[in-house]
Amino acid sequence: MKTDLHIHTNQSDGSLKVEEILQISSLKGMDIVAITDHETTSGVTKAQNIARDYGIRIIPGLELNTYYKNQEIHLLGYYRDINNDYLHEKLQQIRKERTAVTKLMLGKLKDLGLVLEWQEIENTASFEGVISKSHIIYAIWNKTECDQKLTINWDNLASCLRPGGTAYIPYEGNPFPDAVDLILETGGLPVLAHPGLIDQSLTEDLLSYKPIGIEVYYGYWAQREEKITYFEELSRKYRTLATGGSDYHGFFSQVEIGEVSVPEKCVLNLMEYLQID
Repeated sequence: MKTDLHIHTNQSDGSLKVEEILQISSLKGMDIVAITDHETTSGVTKAQNIARDYGIRIIPGLELNTYYKNQEIHLLGYYRDINNDYLHEKLQQIRKERTAVTKLMLGKLKDLGLVLEWQEIENTASFEGVISKSHIIYAIWNKTECDQKLTINWDNLASCLRPGGTAYIPYEGNPFPDAVDLILETGGLPVLAHPGLIDQSLTEDLLSYKPIGIEVYYGYWAQREEKITYFEELSRKYRTLATGGSDYHGFFSQVEIGEVSVPEKCVLNLMEYLQID
């Protein structure tokens, strides 16, 4: 059973349409995928409508930007049924707030000499989706002439927009405990996303708040196998569900759909928790 539980589409900060994601997933021989767009479930709905054509099962999901002890923390949520009015109201509010933060980051970049207008960034995003720092990168890419694309240090540019970067502004409107509570209250399972990318001193603190899962199987980490072993042990210690996936965003992703091996028992445990047949 080939599974990828962490995939983004252009409904949030991915570069590919839902249809393209499913086409790639089919070519990769995937059996189960989770669409986990930031602060929106529109990609899930689209995927569910066409997944049967590809023989792929969709696990509904999302990803939330949260904040805890001055650090940006990402939280995945998995659902049996993601259609919940209260959840969608909260997601809409968070999208507006995160988009406002992105506008402030653009202002910082313009102070540093970047010539880019907000409309150019809006044009790279979905109509109702959150506009994030990734869309700033997309807009710069679209504006750059082909022969100049290779001259730009894209890693350095992205670093400006990451925590600690010169243009980074944290989004503090969705504290980690509130995000956990939101997912639990709306029938989902919260899962700490890519814990190897955050301050390790916080990981056990975050897992102690309430029973949540942890993304163990992940591909962006240096020393991948060592970290996977560490988080497997942490998952057993806290008796949490373990998940995993590619965190695929499209053409610039370092890890392809299905490239991270997720043990079948993890998928079955997740489906049992969510009461998915």
